[in-house]
Amino acid sequence: MNVPISEKDIPSSATGLIATDLNALLRNYEKLRGLAAAAECAAVVKANGYGTGASPVAQTLASAGCRTFFVATPDEALALRTDLPEADIYVLDGLIPDSAPAFSDADLRPVLGDMDEIAEWAEHCRNTGQKRPAAVHVDTGMNRLGLKADGQHRLLADLSVFDAFDPSLIMTHLACGDTPDNPKNEDQRARFESFLRKLPPARASLANSAGVFLGGPYHFDLVRPGIALYGGNPFSDRPNPMEPVVRLLGRVMQIGKARAGDVVGYGAALRLQRDTRYATVAAGYADGYFRSLGSSDDHAGAVAYAGGYAAPILGRVSMDLTVFDITDIPDGVVRRGGFLELIGDRFTVDDAGACAGSMAYEILTSLSRRCHRVYLGG
Repeated sequence: MNVPISEKDIPSSATGLIATDLNALLRNYEKLRGLAAAAECAAVVKANGYGTGASPVAQTLASAGCRTFFVATPDEALALRTDLPEADIYVLDGLIPDSAPAFSDADLRPVLGDMDEIAEWAEHCRNTGQKRPAAVHVDTGMNRLGLKADGQHRLLADLSVFDAFDPSLIMTHLACGDTPDNPKNEDQRARFESFLRKLPPARASLANSAGVFLGGPYHFDLVRPGIALYGGNPFSDRPNPMEPVVRLLGRVMQIGKARAGDVVGYGAALRLQRDTRYATVAAGYADGYFRSLGSSDDHAGAVAYAGGYAAPILGRVSMDLTVFDITDIPDGVVRRGGFLELIGDRFTVDDAGACAGSMAYEILTSLSRRCHRVYLGG
């Protein structure tokens, strides 16, 4: 992230700041689109754009030529439709019973994952006389949503249901794409290809963020990156090829001093080994800065940064406050009312996820609504 943040542009009442670099987002999208080659590169913007803000993210990507978007819920889709009246918007969670008219009225595309959903959408299309588009989700071994084996057999036994609606996309989802060498990936790809050969020609989609990097056989007609767009590592076993997009800053409320042997925070979990200068920052687990990022006498925790200097966390993370060690940072770099960078280029969302025993997905989607948000570039 190379777009600077000016503290004078942050409201004086803001205790935290989430900055999203839209230029970095666009560069990540262009990288993924380049890897996808002939396939269309869509964007997954569910969970409020993975916590970054679905509206500005989707509008930025649309300006770069992205025309297909995936969300999880109908409410997410309805909100996105206001911003993108011409886009193709797919709803991954499927068709809630009796919701077909709402999908149709807003020109949304349900991702149909069982024969009951397919039958309901087909019946709605027949009743309205409109052959509306929808995706069909096939379960190739993840055992989450999607047509199971019996549903696949029933569909293949009577494809006349496609006379009623437009199967605009046939899709499945990789269970182990984040570990490219896992044989499960090739097994799912082969199952998916086998199923597609039994259908009339239709556009197909398999690749998530990690799947884009698996190469041409996984791309089909459309790829659906999510976490990689936002700078998270699509892999669990190799370096991150993407550019950081999000920064989380916390305001310094107080600077204090404590002596060696003093304890810090709830539970007296950490006893200081030296005379210490510390900064108390207005960010905690209520802001999505996880309690498990804290430190104790037994283990180190997260690291914040100020002016390029590291500030290790001291003790437990509280609901609204966290303490950081600034002993080794020159005087004047950290000041009351200033900010520490809690997540950014040096301590990334992936670092935070690993430190918390979680993952970048959970960190991003948990970021606080009470933080002030800014969008840089774009």
